[in-house]
Amino acid sequence: MSQGCSGGSDGGATRRNAHRVADALALAASPTFAMMALATAVMSGGSAEMSGMGAHASPFGGMVTMYLLMSAFHASAWLKLIRAGGR
Repeated sequence: MSQGCSGGSDGGATRRNAHRVADALALAASPTFAMMALATAVMSGGSAEMSGMGAHASPFGGMVTMYLLMSAFHASAWLKLIRAGGR
């Protein structure tokens, strides 16, 4: 077992590093999903035929919509950063 897991003297530094990594991953999610939405829209030409749904496609059912929603749901990390003044 490592010192960080066993409560050794390095536990505080390990915990801070873990929080930094988690914060970076949280900030990476929203822009990643936004880029995936853009790439999907560009690659498919925005058409529903690429997914095999044809003319009966729902405007809320495509991959682009899913990625945009995921980007919006993960935007809370950015909103917290903005509210904190970028600290």
